[in-house]
Amino acid sequence: MGFGVVNGALLQCAFGMTPSVLTVLPESRVFCGGMPAANIMDYQPFVNICPFGMCTCPANPAVAAATAAALGVPTPAPCMPVLLSPWMPGNPALLIGGMYPALTQESKLICSYGGIITINTAGQFSAEY
Repeated sequence: MGFGVVNGALLQCAFGMTPSVLTVLPESRVFCGGMPAANIMDYQPFVNICPFGMCTCPANPAVAAATAAALGVPTPAPCMPVLLSPWMPGNPALLIGGMYPALTQESKLICSYGGIITINTAGQFSAEY
């Protein structure tokens, strides 16, 4: 299922112009390689997922408004992730804190504006927990 994902993992949104970093709070008290291990519930905007710089998705109202103001020239706007559901899939064979499936490098997160967020780097390089 790939490497376990921890605090500091590098993320990318298909419509974001810069990568972001996953922040995992040590609530579950489960650590991997000295870092808090991530689970599928680590998806809160501005807590776990920081913005991806500028957004280029035309479904984002801010991008649509900026594009309209530029007379139809596609114009990015600041990224403000709108995340309504957890990462999928997780690793159901490994529950973090006995509650939620662990995040894996194959997990994806979908922004309400259409961006798909992927994990570029897991933040650690061992599948051992």
